[in-house]
Amino acid sequence: MSEEIIDLKDVLERVQDDKELLAELFDIYEEDFIVKRKALGEAIAANDIAKVKEIAHSMKGSSGNISAKPLHAACLKLEMLAKEGKTDGMAEVASDIDGYFERIKIFAANFKKDLAG
Repeated sequence: MSEEIIDLKDVLERVQDDKELLAELFDIYEEDFIVKRKALGEAIAANDIAKVKEIAHSMKGSSGNISAKPLHAACLKLEMLAKEGKTDGMAEVASDIDGYFERIKIFAANFKKDLAG
């Protein structure tokens, strides 16, 4: 787990070094992720490949927006599995996604704590 969960330098460039904005984006990302992750779990359970692909694609984009590179890669992997119609491995990738999200929450909480001084 040597790879940073958030590429802070990259994401700060995206927000023109506006740390308050980034803190807000982390909050929005977390709220959005929870909704999408629930829908993703339901889609995987229902073997709704089209829905899995759609949600994974959306999660990939939002993860990329905050420079969450490991989570972005996991969402891409899930999206590719769905594009190929492969349900084997989806639950495992979803589990990886959950682990990355937990690390993002910790990162964001620490970032906001440091910002508050």
